[in-house]
Parts: sequence; C-alpha cells; structure tokens
Amino acid sequence: MNLKDLRIDREKWMTWKNIKPLREALESLCDGSFKVELGDVIKISGANEYEVKNIAKMMMPWRKGPFEIFDTYIDAEWKSNIKYKLLRKHFNLKDKKVADIGCNNGYYLFRMQEDKPKLLVGFDPSPLYKTQFDFINHFVKSEIVYELLGVEHLELYDEKFDIIFCLGVLYHRSDPVAMLKSLFKGLENKGEVILDTFYIDAKEEMCLCPESSYSKIPNIYFVPTIPALQNWCLRAGFSSFEVLETSTTDASEQRKTSWIEGQSLEDFLDANDKSKTVEGYPAPKRVYVKLIKDKK
Repeated sequence: MNLKDLRIDREKWMTWKNIKPLREALESLCDGSFKVELGDVIKISGANEYEVKNIAKMMMPWRKGPFEIFDTYIDAEWKSNIKYKLLRKHFNLKDKKVADIGCNNGYYLFRMQEDKPKLLVGFDPSPLYKTQFDFINHFVKSEIVYELLGVEHLELYDEKFDIIFCLGVLYHRSDPVAMLKSLFKGLENKGEVILDTFYIDAKEEMCLCPESSYSKIPNIYFVPTIPALQNWCLRAGFSSFEVLETSTTDASEQRKTSWIEGQSLEDFLDANDKSKTVEGYPAPKRVYVKLIKDKK
C-alpha cells in the first residue's frame, strides 16, 4: 500500500456532497490573531467577525468537546475533559512523538500541546471530523498533523511513535488482536500505548460477543474481561500490561445535547435498570491500560 497515493485518494473525500459545503464555509473564514485557552473547555477569543455558530452547526454532530469560540459554546455529546483529566497524571509527552488513533475532531490533541511534544499526529478516516478539526485549528493555529488514515496504516507510516493513544476504538474492530499488533508496529522500542476499551466484570479470561448490537451500537464485536484483554495484548507482543483506571460511563460524561443528532447514553440503557443496556447486557464500563513495547 502506498500512503502517498492513499492520501491523494482520500483528499477527494473532501469533495463529497455532504462535506463540500462545509469546506467552502471554512474557506470563507478570514485570518486573524486569537487568544487560545487549552483548559477543560478549549476557548478561543478575540475580535469576533465570524459566523462561527452557523458554521459550527453545519458540522454537526459534535461528539467530542467542549469548545467555546467567541460567544458560541459547542456542548459536545462527550465531555472529553473528564477522560482527559482521568488520564492526565499517567503521561508526560514532552519532546515525544505522539499519535492519537481515532482522534475525532482533535480535542485531546489540542489539550496535549501543553506538554510541548516533539510531534502530534491524529489518525481518523472521517472527512467530517477532519473538517471539524480544521475549523478549530483555523483559530488555534497548531502544528498538529491530521491524517485521514486508520490504525491499519500505522506500520506504513513515516514515523514510529513514542506514545500512542487509542481511546474508544478497540471494541469497534472485529479482530482486536490484529489491531493491537498494528499499534505495536507503530511504536518505537520502549514506546507505550495508552488504551481504553469497554470491559465486563469477571475473573475469567473471556469476552462478551453481542449478537447484533451493544448499547445500540452495531459495530461492537467483543467486550472482554480485563484478564482476556491482557491476554490479547500479550499475544500482540506487548511486554507490559498495567491497569491505570476503570470507570463507569454515566450521564455526566455522555449525554444528548443540541449539538448532536439522534440518541445518546440515556437511550442506550435499560429504562428500568441502568446497570444494563437495552439489549440486556452489562452497562458500559471502561478500563484504561498502559502497554509497553520492549523488544529484547
């Protein structure tokens, strides 16, 4: 696979009929100098001469955030600052080459700038999320690289990374061990992955295989116990598996807002028993782990 040709081909995605009007709206933005605050809310302030609310609304749904651009508050479905704060004490990115797999609109990447990493690269094959990123980055003016590529392209990428974040991706893959091997191949030796995924409580090395959907999400294939997840990671070649945190997703973190379309967590859980999904499976819990590549 030739990444140069792949990039050229995927750039054509920006001309899709649902994306082209968004790109044209971006091009209408004038340049300027802005104040940027990279806190829980990514805030942009300065002379407001822009129809930012109308443009931002065109780019719905906003899954990750929040952002505040002048007087427009983008209240995304996920309060991503909660996850970032949970993980923040577990990493230091200074002078590191860093990748974020499934980076969405780049919320975490924008936050990671505070550590002054050597390189920040986001991977996500979504022209909508890339357009949202470009919208925010018009004001932030970061040097973040955004690639319309997936985890499967890591081993072919020009750089090997010191740290790879892979948050909320593994359960969307029908072959989780193959994906973990791709992460392994994308690392420098002694590099690390910070991963989060759904899990189920049990001591056994097993996993849930939903019949057709899990929490109304059709492309979730396996929800492992933590021991099963550890076995996957060891089989993929990682020498170290460390559980950093566990959490239960609730409405304080994921909920329906005016900036998304359709349903959210409240619709995915059993109305009479929030410990179960609508399908009757255990409600979503997340485990956050650190994996180390150490090839002797």
